[in-house]
Amino acid sequence: MSRRAEIDRTTAETEIHVSLELDGGGAGERDTGVGFFDHMLDLLARHGHIDLVVRAQGDLDTGAHHTVEDVGICIGQALDEALGNRAGINRFGQATVPMDEARASCAIDISGRGLCAFDARLPPGASGNFDHELTEEFFRALALNARLTLHLTVERGTNAHHMIEASFKSLARALRSAVALDPSEHGVPSTKGTLV
Repeated sequence: MSRRAEIDRTTAETEIHVSLELDGGGAGERDTGVGFFDHMLDLLARHGHIDLVVRAQGDLDTGAHHTVEDVGICIGQALDEALGNRAGINRFGQATVPMDEARASCAIDISGRGLCAFDARLPPGASGNFDHELTEEFFRALALNARLTLHLTVERGTNAHHMIEASFKSLARALRSAVALDPSEHGVPSTKGTLV
């Protein structure tokens, strides 16, 4: 069973292409014009064991907000499509990841209900042309469009780079567990019989 998807999205603000393979190893290229964000997407792919191609052109002269949010929308839509009817998946995943002085924890339920509960006291400012507040915008766009319940907490840290990196890595590891196929699960892991 192939669990892959391609999404293209064009608006007056951005032009995005995403291709995604759930059963991968982190291959692909990420090119959004936002260097720090590309690094975070590299982490998501590598630690999530997801082959991920992201190509984005956006109105970066106004800031990276539209690009980051729209990439989140497209990755979320690709996850939703690649998961199909969710039959045979673990459904739940959780991970806690340290990054030097920072630590983040993520819990995921591929529930069919999009929700993002993000709790972090990120220092104000930007890493390159990535405003730290865009971290939450990306996670929210991804969760709502993938129709998954995402709880992500940056539990500690002082360095914004480390705190954001820990959050992306914890998301990747939790997602890797949640989308994994469970050989003992022969249907949709829900008493309702559906997660869509």
